[in-house]
Amino acid sequence: MNTVTITRTAQDRWEAVADDRIVGNGDVSRRPDGRTFISVDVWQDAVFEQLAAVMLADLREPLHTVVGATDHELRSRWERLGFTAARREWEYVLPTDPHATGLGAPALPPGVTILAAGTADEVPLRRLDRVIREEVEATVGWRTMPAEVLPCPAGPPPVDPAKYAVAVRDGQYAGLVRVAPVRRRARIGLLAVRADQRRHGIARALLAHALGALHRDGIDSAWAEVDASNTAAIELAEAAGARRSSGYLELARP
Repeated sequence: MNTVTITRTAQDRWEAVADDRIVGNGDVSRRPDGRTFISVDVWQDAVFEQLAAVMLADLREPLHTVVGATDHELRSRWERLGFTAARREWEYVLPTDPHATGLGAPALPPGVTILAAGTADEVPLRRLDRVIREEVEATVGWRTMPAEVLPCPAGPPPVDPAKYAVAVRDGQYAGLVRVAPVRRRARIGLLAVRADQRRHGIARALLAHALGALHRDGIDSAWAEVDASNTAAIELAEAAGARRSSGYLELARP
């Protein structure tokens, strides 16, 4: 292969060319929580470090990237460029059939009712969403949240009641679960309970409700991402019959 020419073709995109052919692309995405993620896609392995080196020289640190949990070769490439492991995220597949989950239709905790998706009032739902987001930010931080769960932007948080089932305890919105249904497998994007309402079985009740509703709609499985350090979420998922299907490792260069 002749000399590789690397050009920044746009603000967030680079292109590697050799012998008048594109042999690699580099991209950058900026998440609302402030993290900048870099990715490199090459046709020849020898181009990877050349392309990545140019991108790193053009970009301001800290930088992040994501690799598959078992992709040791790609991880080694990034580590040679100064990246180190920052966090690990597991992907789980959950059955929806109550006979498989063992959740059935459990008795709700005292004082708790579940509002089905689309029936919660928007104002208290927005308030609950903001409280939960603030609690996450004040404790583990948004870096532990799945990539799809965006931090709260300036102004009212984007909340669509049609996507949320809500637990109400003694008249107060206490927890929520967001589900994105698809034809064969749904995605549980967020399951969270206010800090002062935990340890009452609310999370389990919300999960049972969400999976049961999907099962009645003919959807046989759901998937969710869980931060590897979130032992409570992992225990809840695995107790409901979830199996780990894959995982991702976030690497960072400070």
